[in-house]
Amino acid sequence: MSNPYAGEVALVIDGKRHVLKLTLGSLAELEAGLEADSLLALIKRFEAGGFSSRDVLALIVAGLRGGGWTGAAEDLLSAEIEGGPVGAARAAAELLTRAFLSADSA
Repeated sequence: MSNPYAGEVALVIDGKRHVLKLTLGSLAELEAGLEADSLLALIKRFEAGGFSSRDVLALIVAGLRGGGWTGAAEDLLSAEIEGGPVGAARAAAELLTRAFLSADSA
């Protein structure tokens, strides 16, 4: 079970449940990989609905890595994500929200 208070999000990929979490290391990798000006710029893209499938995939990979996964983005290209693209986008948005939600706000 994922712990939302610890910033965790659950996602089923190829029938297996994974716990995703954005750690400082995975956030740094995410920022570099997306060549984003800042994480705030990425958050604003999600809030405005202007995110791309590349953004979603990068967030899912970063969350998986933060949860201990050692795979690569290429491993997910043919993966079956529960909920499809909408489920993946929802999980990515939850990751961002939970990573920056203070304990007082939860």
